[in-house]
Amino acid sequence: MSFIEKIKSEMYGAMKSGEKLKTATLRTLLAKLKDKQISQGGDFSEKDGMTVIKMLVKQRKESIVLYEKADRTELAENEKKELIVLEAYLPQMMSDDEIKNLVTSVIEETGASGLGDIGKVMPLVMQRGSGKVDGKTANILLREMLG
Repeated sequence: MSFIEKIKSEMYGAMKSGEKLKTATLRTLLAKLKDKQISQGGDFSEKDGMTVIKMLVKQRKESIVLYEKADRTELAENEKKELIVLEAYLPQMMSDDEIKNLVTSVIEETGASGLGDIGKVMPLVMQRGSGKVDGKTANILLREMLG
């Protein structure tokens, strides 16, 4: 079963069980996945799907911050629920300690010594993390270590 078929199946299951929020969230996800598939000319991998999900997760996180600043708690709560649905499809992210260990090993390996070396270290951290590293967290840790 392809990645898109799996999500379709889960959306239909959510529809049958009356989970409106999950249904709506998966419907949005499917639309974005199909857009990506069409823009790529039909070739679509699970990695492409993860990219789309990460984009939607990032949008939800940004929306939550904006809604909370505007004191719109009901909208922020809705975004948080959608975020939980979307994050279920992402691989388990590395913990902060695991990211710190990875950053430390890449710094030692590359011989990085200052903030000017971030451009040399960061791509290796993201590559070795293979989609399980939060780039923002890694960048913050890297700046602390090299700063």
